[in-house]
Amino acid sequence: MKRSARARSTTTRRGTRRPGTRRRTAGQRRKAGGRGGATADARLRNLALETGGGIAVVTLNRPRVHNAIDARTIDELHAVLDHLAEDHSTRALVLIGAGHEAFAAGADIRELLKRRAGDALLGINSGLFLKLENFPVPTIAAIRGHTLGGGLEMALACDLRIAGTSARLGQPEVGLGIIPAAGATLRLPRIIGMGRAREMILTGRIIDAEEAYRIGLVNRIVDDDGVLDAARAVAAMIARKAPLALRVAKLALAASAYGAEAGHVAERLGQAILFESEDRHEGMKAFLEKRRPRFRGR
Repeated sequence: MKRSARARSTTTRRGTRRPGTRRRTAGQRRKAGGRGGATADARLRNLALETGGGIAVVTLNRPRVHNAIDARTIDELHAVLDHLAEDHSTRALVLIGAGHEAFAAGADIRELLKRRAGDALLGINSGLFLKLENFPVPTIAAIRGHTLGGGLEMALACDLRIAGTSARLGQPEVGLGIIPAAGATLRLPRIIGMGRAREMILTGRIIDAEEAYRIGLVNRIVDDDGVLDAARAVAAMIARKAPLALRVAKLALAASAYGAEAGHVAERLGQAILFESEDRHEGMKAFLEKRRPRFRGR
């Protein structure tokens, strides 16, 4: 995608204008490409993308079906993540669902009904969420309303989760005769502990924002109208930090899932890399000179 020399104001979904952001035009979307051979002229239909100030905001844009995750949404998310991963001006990513009714109410059940064993083995959703988990910059899920099934699994793949008071979160798959197989059995225990993860998955119980905060499933709760602003504020705080250090921190945190030994090795190797970086020199020099650092990501 090509960027203009200056950031332009764009009309957001509610019709307000936010300076310094860009919404992708149809021509720019065609350059985003797609996953595994998707055509270069594929257009974003189920997503909206805004960038500005080092922050990318991706909106799941199917409010009429509670932002259910269908095949096209998956393909478009692959394409957008691939593009943003190569865009070194992106320092943080925010995911949000259009409207107040849902972040994402899960996978599209009509499509799930058609899937067979071979489709499950392909890991259609889990592959996308693994890409999201391994995304090179910090990710934030801005949650309102129903965040269920695959929708919660998408949020679990993000680094941080900010919830509105209306958020309702759960893994109800066992009530449909299946299991949450796009990462919940791995990520949920890491975040809230095995006991609570077992309860949520085996009962399919849906919890509210207060309980989600109490058990550590979300990082904070704000009013619904302030969810995106809160996520942007956290993203802006992250965007001011050293990009290479953030990337190494994410890798070290991921390594810790494999045990203490792997975590310690990742920390030492990561720190060794950072000690040789220009950003380390700039950050420490700026601290001593009592000025704001100018990080370049190298």
